[in-house]
Amino acid sequence: MNGVPIPKWLAALLGILILAIIGANMVFFTVREDQQVVVTRLGKPVRVLREAGLSYRVPFIEQLTYFDRRLLEYDSSSTEIITQDKKTLVVDNFSRWRIIDPLQFLRTVRDEMGAQARLDDIIYSELRRELGRKDLIDTVAKERAHLMELVTTESDRKAREYGIQIVDVRLKRADLPAENLKAIYGRMQAERERIATQYRSEGREEAQKIRAGTDRERDILLAGAYEKEQGIMGEGDARSIDITARAFAQDAEFYAFLKSLEVYQKSFKDKTTILLPSDSNLLRFLQQEGGRNAQPNRQGK
Repeated sequence: MNGVPIPKWLAALLGILILAIIGANMVFFTVREDQQVVVTRLGKPVRVLREAGLSYRVPFIEQLTYFDRRLLEYDSSSTEIITQDKKTLVVDNFSRWRIIDPLQFLRTVRDEMGAQARLDDIIYSELRRELGRKDLIDTVAKERAHLMELVTTESDRKAREYGIQIVDVRLKRADLPAENLKAIYGRMQAERERIATQYRSEGREEAQKIRAGTDRERDILLAGAYEKEQGIMGEGDARSIDITARAFAQDAEFYAFLKSLEVYQKSFKDKTTILLPSDSNLLRFLQQEGGRNAQPNRQGK
């Protein structure tokens, strides 16, 4: 089945329409809200378009260079800066900037890569100048915000000749070099160990004082208890002696005899031979006891 041939007039009309669309795209162009355009004619700038909308150009003669109108950010690499007190500081900063004069921007730095290289030089020189006027402690803790305001103001002034506005410059990190950090951490550790040793020494000294006080109180208590004990024992011994003396005072001979028995009891051992005088009380007592024991035997025979 053969198709229906297209009339020549229709084909010609389609061709003209296509050429018109292509020509219109080559002549007319759109500028977005976030764009600004520099129109150059044979390499020479002729006009700058900052407003969004539809515009035109001469095909093949005029070229378009687009630039961003938004706030841009540049993050620089870490660099070393020497402070006023001769301390090396590793600084990592970032900046926010925008293109305010696209024509001047195109003439001086051409594109964003060239602009970032120029910004790196400007901001680093200002950081080195401002931070080099301050001590390390001022840069890190005391005047950091004020120093960044000074760096932003001076950097923006220098960047205007390139059609750039620097809105803000901030430090992300400001540290000492790695080898310095190790030395500082070593000194910090030694200082903490010194303080810990001091606390331990003070603790041992305080513990010795407490133990000495406790031992002194214990000795005082023991001495008081011993004194009280001796007093009670002395009273008891005195009463015992008094009672014993009053008891034996009723029969002095019996008391003397009883004491002699105690002495003999302590002196005699098994199979001990002793010589007694004839008038000894012990001898008389033993003879009497022997006679009493012998009478039953004689009666039993």
